Amino acid sequence: MTIKLIIGLRNPGPAYENTRHNAGGWFVAALGEYWKGSFRAEKKMHAELANIDVNQHACKLVLPTTFMNLSGLPAREISQFYRIQLDEILVVHDELDLEAGRIKLKTGGGHGGHNGLRDIAANLGSNDFHRLRIGIGHPGHKDLVHDYVLGKPGQSDRKLIMEGIDRAIDAIPTLLGDTMAKAMSRING
Repeated sequence: MTIKLIIGLRNPGPAYENTRHNAGGWFVAALGEYWKGSFRAEKKMHAELANIDVNQHACKLVLPTTFMNLSGLPAREISQFYRIQLDEILVVHDELDLEAGRIKLKTGGGHGGHNGLRDIAANLGSNDFHRLRIGIGHPGHKDLVHDYVLGKPGQSDRKLIMEGIDRAIDAIPTLLGDTMAKAMSRING
């Protein structure tokens, strides 16, 4: 198993750029910068794409230009066009059920109410893709979730989230060049 496609979930545009819901996009943008990938708009695929090479492992980075609840469209189009299999896809997203800055790697599972994951599973026909979950914390009550994820984190939470992103970037060579079990052990440990 080698990850060939990393999709960072986000809402496009300046109004959403710094919101918690865009943590997946923050990760993919930072990963592209770290590994010197240059994003280019691919209108037909509804995304910005970059190619990176991590220790001789080629990988495509994707920042959807669709809104979060339509993230499955670019995931399906890009994976089909480049013939990338389900087990070669990593979706990176914000996670309410993890405290700010905590990161977890997992394979499969439900969408947990996350509209981006729901749409990707519907478009790919399966939940069995890999996920990198970036903790953003929880507002405490389900009625507060919508405004919370579309709000900007405070300075301390933003710092914790960015530190989690940095730790995940450090683990990318293990994720791309080793087994998923080793990557999980490193990231989830």
